[in-house]
Amino acid sequence: MVMANVKKNLLLQVYDNPTYKGRHIIIMKGKVYATKTGKAKTQLLNKLLKKYPKEIPTITYIPKVDSLILLS
Repeated sequence: MVMANVKKNLLLQVYDNPTYKGRHIIIMKGKVYATKTGKAKTQLLNKLLKKYPKEIPTITYIPKVDSLILLS
């Protein structure tokens, strides 16, 4: 339960931080990792999963301010 709150707080901080806009985000072991491309995200995720095999990552994309998200 404590780790879930830590991830939630980190995620809220990431969404509020303009540095992460337009980036792919991985939260793992209480740390935030950011990449610009999906390919770099995949490479980083594979590296992190090897380093922390028992951890479950939180993965998201923070859209830029001007991005429009359409749902159908």
